[in-house]
Amino acid sequence: MDRERSILVGGRTTAVVQSITEPGYFRTLSTSHIPLSERILILDHGSQYTQLIARRVRELNVYCEIHPWDKAATFAADPSIKGVILSGSPFSVHDANAPDTDIRGFQGRVPVLAVCYGAQLLAKRSGAKVERSTVREYGRAHLDSIRVKEPLFTGIDAGTQVWMSHGDSITTANGAMEVLASTHAVPVAAYRLKNEPTFAVQFHPEVYHSTDGLELLRNFVIHVCGCRPDWTPASFANSTVEALRQQLGTDEVVLALSGGVDSSVAALLLQKAIGERLHCIFVDNGLLRKNEYVNVLESYKHMGLNINGVDARDRFYSALQGKSDPEEKRKAIGRTFIEVFEAESHKLPQVKWLGQGTIYPDVIESVSVHGGPSATIKSHHNVGGLPDRMKLKVVEPLRLLFKDEVRRVGRELGLDPAILGRHPFPGPGLGIRILGEVTAEKVALLQEVDAIWIEGLREDGLYDQVWQAGAILLPVQSVGVMGDERTYENAVALRAVTSTDGMTADWCDLPHSTLARISNNIINRVKGVNRVVYDISSKPPATIEWE
Repeated sequence: MDRERSILVGGRTTAVVQSITEPGYFRTLSTSHIPLSERILILDHGSQYTQLIARRVRELNVYCEIHPWDKAATFAADPSIKGVILSGSPFSVHDANAPDTDIRGFQGRVPVLAVCYGAQLLAKRSGAKVERSTVREYGRAHLDSIRVKEPLFTGIDAGTQVWMSHGDSITTANGAMEVLASTHAVPVAAYRLKNEPTFAVQFHPEVYHSTDGLELLRNFVIHVCGCRPDWTPASFANSTVEALRQQLGTDEVVLALSGGVDSSVAALLLQKAIGERLHCIFVDNGLLRKNEYVNVLESYKHMGLNINGVDARDRFYSALQGKSDPEEKRKAIGRTFIEVFEAESHKLPQVKWLGQGTIYPDVIESVSVHGGPSATIKSHHNVGGLPDRMKLKVVEPLRLLFKDEVRRVGRELGLDPAILGRHPFPGPGLGIRILGEVTAEKVALLQEVDAIWIEGLREDGLYDQVWQAGAILLPVQSVGVMGDERTYENAVALRAVTSTDGMTADWCDLPHSTLARISNNIINRVKGVNRVVYDISSKPPATIEWE
């Protein structure tokens, strides 16, 4: 059993899944449209660390895929699979519904690395004793002994720190196993099945607390599996462009641009593949940042994209009139977007495909260790519902990547730095940063607040250190004093977080001098605001956006 949790650092919650900032790694779910000669298969048992395994492998410039554990047989005879990694799991191997991965098709043919639950599963299957731990084995530990001649531990010395997270433990090895490493509390911290390249560890090498974890994965992926470290942003871009050419042929594509990194990188990949047959539409929903419609539209034109801008602000404001419930507002924004986009698309009757900047966090909720990826587009996607309504096929060049990975590809493609470095911005825009009913007046007020907030971060050199920042207009008023007069005006909240992909996030501990100066500027410059607060909630339990 493999139980992951967060760690309290300085009174704040920091996810164990740590940010990776080094260049050259990618994360993916599937690559059916990309021809590859070799890849690592990661079989997922439901661990939240599974994504980090993939990130670590990608950091080594080796391509990998994550698939549910029950899809193992699908890949058993695939010659491109050079190695298999079994993930941890929230299950115990003794649970009645525990994943029971069949890897017989791989054993002896390709190397296998089983992590935590995976290690316990293989041990139990080989006849070794796996028992519930009387004392929970969670946190830092040290490998007291290591078989130094084993290729998995090349360059790793005894005493190295590892991260444990399990409730079951392999208490006794058997004749089919060679013990490779142990701790004072875990006699079988790592083992190898005799006469085959199948390795197992009861700790998590993918977690940054395992000091030499990346080296262990390097040993497995590069040296044991023999993979070439040639998976780079350039290789992804080149292979994706070629795959798009084959997929789309002479067809035409319509794509909704948002001004963000995802849709922009998707547009560049499609443009490289099909040129002028890509038609881009940029809709001003009246919920963008100050001057964003004009500025972004100009940036896109400089990129050579075939783009049409649509001013639909009044339609969105009308649709939002009288609505204060967050879900109602999202649906109204989504429905109006579909109507506007559909009307514009009807001017392009030759189009057969709908391009989308979907990335992995958009689809992760549809992925299950008991099912696999869903073909259904999530309702909250900014163009959700369009494919069925418009009878268009969908092309999603980025659905395999996290946000940081998209940025690396964008950098490789020469994307405008102003767009490349832009913080993520929600599809409903300021509509979900205005709590309560949305009006044109409230939007104008929040745009001014947001502009001062973002500009203040830039002035102090903090913008690029923040993953996402925004301002929220609160549905409350408070008493204030300006000059000798009593005021009763709006309160706004400032939000800034650090994250890798938005799935977890921590609040930014910004300098108090910066916050004080920005707060003062907002109150002095924006009529109608007399109080500024700073949100210090992390995700989880809070979300990044307030609605």
